[in-house]
Formats: sequence, C-alpha cells, structure tokens
Amino acid sequence: MRRISLFIAMSLDGYIADSKGGVGWLNGQDSENEDIDTYSEFAKTIDTILMGWNTYHQIVTELSPKEWIYNEFTTYVITHNEHTSSEKIRFININPVDLVKRLKAEKGKDVWICGGAKLVWQLVNEDLIDDYHITVIPTLLGSGIRLFENAKREIKLRLLNTQSYNGMIDLVYTRR
Repeated sequence: MRRISLFIAMSLDGYIADSKGGVGWLNGQDSENEDIDTYSEFAKTIDTILMGWNTYHQIVTELSPKEWIYNEFTTYVITHNEHTSSEKIRFININPVDLVKRLKAEKGKDVWICGGAKLVWQLVNEDLIDDYHITVIPTLLGSGIRLFENAKREIKLRLLNTQSYNGMIDLVYTRR
C-alpha cells in the first residue's frame, strides 16, 4: 500500500507562509552555506503529488512561472475552479480525503502532500498522513498561515531522523 507523506517547510513558530502568503523567507541562516538537497532523495520515493489551488497558483505565478517543475510526477490540484487538465496535471473538484484513500489503495510509489494548509488540515484530521518530513526554517514570522491549525485529535508520532544544516532542521516522523 502506498504511503502518504507530507514534505514541507515551516518557520520556527509554525507557519508555512507569511501573512501575505509569501514564502521568500524559505532559506537558511547564511546564504554562503551550502544547503543539503533532501528533496531529491524524497522525490525518488514518490510518483504522485497532491496540492491545493493556492499552492499550484503560487508555483506557476511566482516560484516557477516559465516551466512546470514537477513534470516527472502526476499532480492532482484540488480546486473548485474549472481548468483543463493535462496528462500530468489533473484539476479535480473532489473531497481530498476520498482522493487520498483512493490513491493509497492504487499501485505505485508514494504520494506527496505538497500543500497548502487547508489540505494538510483535512488530511491530518482524518489521520491519513503516514510520514511527516518537516524542515524548520530559522525564522520567526509572528503571523501567517499555520501548518497545523484546527487539529481535531492528537496524533502520536515516532521520530525517525533529524538532520541540521545552515540553521535549518529536517525532522522526519511516522505515525506510531
């Protein structure tokens, strides 16, 4: 059975975006230090990405407007808006809980929950995330979009790995 993994970065005070939705603060403490590429290793384990509309829109308008950076994966974008899907990007208006349950049962590599917060909240509240890969960025934002907001239950986790570099800390947890 496929695993569902959250792979995301957050500020030290728990935000994934600033109060305007920006992510320009996603870097280490020193621009001269070399960051470790944990994404490339993670990407080898997945073949599917799930994201909300806001995350998709930020990628295509701000972060990588000239090319779709996830061409090697099938991406599902949860949205109420009408858009034309392609082979690799599928715009769907479906309950993400139902979609994750369906994807989990299909054959393939693991599924990456890329963002955003509302999508994460729904999946956390149904305890559908198997693994949490969280990079803590050495920044205090004070406000913005919280990663874990409105949790309806306690979910116990087991720490599998930690790694620190350039002031950032990677934490990898799995459900107990």
